[in-house]
Amino acid sequence: MSEVAILAYGAGNVASVQFALERLGATVRLTADPAAVADAERLILPGVGAAGYAMSRLRDLSLIEPIRAFPRPLLGVCLGQQLLFETSDEGGSVDLLGLIPGQVRPLTPGRGLPVPHMGWSRLSRLRDDPLLDGVEDGAWAYFVHGFVCPDGPATLARADYGGPVPAVVRAGNRWGCQFHPERSAAAGARILNNFLELPA
Repeated sequence: MSEVAILAYGAGNVASVQFALERLGATVRLTADPAAVADAERLILPGVGAAGYAMSRLRDLSLIEPIRAFPRPLLGVCLGQQLLFETSDEGGSVDLLGLIPGQVRPLTPGRGLPVPHMGWSRLSRLRDDPLLDGVEDGAWAYFVHGFVCPDGPATLARADYGGPVPAVVRAGNRWGCQFHPERSAAAGARILNNFLELPA
């Protein structure tokens, strides 16, 4: 049975992620302890709200360096994916974790589409990855976000919302989902299960 730590740092909705993982048979630990983070078998970084507030919470809890140094599978969810990048335009300019190159910018979809992007969009797979095993091209995922990560070499799958939205990213042992896998029905459950099966 896989063990996973979820960062409970006051800027993420951990309960729904915890429930989804426990339904898949995982042993889940909620933690904001740097030592527990360093020792975790695998780590999930959730996030809702503003990037600046999330980074201040991570800084106040001395979690930034343990996350940067984490050598095993790490999954950022929603804002958690954005935090993996270098900087964000949200609230001016915010330094992020710097694990993936690039700048997070406001979503500007055009075509009269509302911001934030709230609802279901299809995933377009760009390349194979263990996190996406069994997830069909065109699978639906549930998004809630007003900022978007840069589209580049780290992008594994995109959504379309008046332009490309990097929906799944990877750099080494760090993955991110801009959507909420815990709210994305069969495709989301498959992604979480794949994460639990990644070699730790």
